[in-house]
Amino acid sequence: MCLAWGARKWTDLPDPSSGEARTPLFRSFGLLLCVPLLSALPTHVLGQADASRHPGTSDQVYLVIRTDDAGMSHSVNMALEKLIATGLPVSVSVMFPTPWYQETVEILKRHPDVSVGIHLTLNSEWKNYRWGPILGRTAVPSLVDADGYFFPSTEALHQNHPNLKEVEMELRAQIDRALHSGLKIDYVDYHMGTAVHYPEFRDLTERLAREYGLGMSRYFGEASHDPQYSAAPPNKTDSLVAMIDRLRPQFNLVVTHVGIDNEELAALLDMNTSDPLPDMSKNRQGELNALTSQRFSDALKARNVHLITYRQLISMQGLKSMKRPEDNN
Repeated sequence: MCLAWGARKWTDLPDPSSGEARTPLFRSFGLLLCVPLLSALPTHVLGQADASRHPGTSDQVYLVIRTDDAGMSHSVNMALEKLIATGLPVSVSVMFPTPWYQETVEILKRHPDVSVGIHLTLNSEWKNYRWGPILGRTAVPSLVDADGYFFPSTEALHQNHPNLKEVEMELRAQIDRALHSGLKIDYVDYHMGTAVHYPEFRDLTERLAREYGLGMSRYFGEASHDPQYSAAPPNKTDSLVAMIDRLRPQFNLVVTHVGIDNEELAALLDMNTSDPLPDMSKNRQGELNALTSQRFSDALKARNVHLITYRQLISMQGLKSMKRPEDNN
C-alpha cells in the first residue's frame, strides 16, 4: 500500500523559543560529572553542549543517540546507567507500562540533563515476560489478548480490530503517567513502530503530540540509522564506526537497544518476528559495548560529529519545524 504523506508542517505547535524555556544541556552538564571523569572524557563529549546555542553551518553533522526500551527490565536499566555514566549526550525512550519503569524514573531523576522520551507502547513481545495496558484489560479490551496482555506484534494487534478510542485512551494514560513521574519529557516515539504504523494510528499520535506540546522522533528531518542492530555482537563496534562516515550534514539519529548480558535478559525470547535475533542479551550487550568504546568516540571526533539530545534538537529547531517524514518511517 502506497501512502503519499508529503511534507506537512505542524504550524500550530507551540514554539519553545516563545514559551517555556527548555534548559539546554550546556547549562548544567558539567555539574553532574566528577572532576576525574571530566578530565578523562574525550574532547568531543565535552564540546557537544554548545551545539544548541550555536547551530553551526549547513555542513555541520549532528547525531542524536536514542536508546529505547528503558524500563523493560532491570538489566536494560543497568545498561542505561552505564551508558549515561560515559557522559555521552543521550536521549532515553521510556516504556511506561512496563514492570521496571519506576526504576528508570529514579535513574533519570539523578541525570536531569538526559533528554527523556515516551516510548509509546502497544505491544508486548517477549515470551514468558509480558505486560499490558496501564488502564487494564477491561478498559481497553480490544488492545489485549485472552490473557490481558498487549499483542506480540503490530499485525496481531491489527487483526484484533483495535478500537481507536481505546488506543487513544491508553496512549493518553501513558503520556499522563510520564508527565506525572516528575521527569521533564521532551518527545514521543513508538515501540515497534505500532503507534504510527497505520494511518489512523499516526494521525492520533501526531494529534496527541501537538496537544501535549511534545516533539516526535524522526519528525525533525533526522536521517535514521541502526546498522549495529543486526550486526553480530563482536561486529557492532565496526558497524557503528562505519556509520559515522555515512552521516550526512545536519541531523542524524541512531536508534540503540542496550542491555546487560545476564540470566534475566538471556531468558527472553522475541515473539515479534519470524526471524528474531539470536542471543538477544548478547546483542544488547554488544550495542552497549560499541557505544561506550573508544573507537566510537574516536570516530565521532575524527569526523567532528556533534552529539546532541532531542531536548537540544527541539531547542534548535522549534516544534513548529516538525513535519511528517516522507518515507513514513
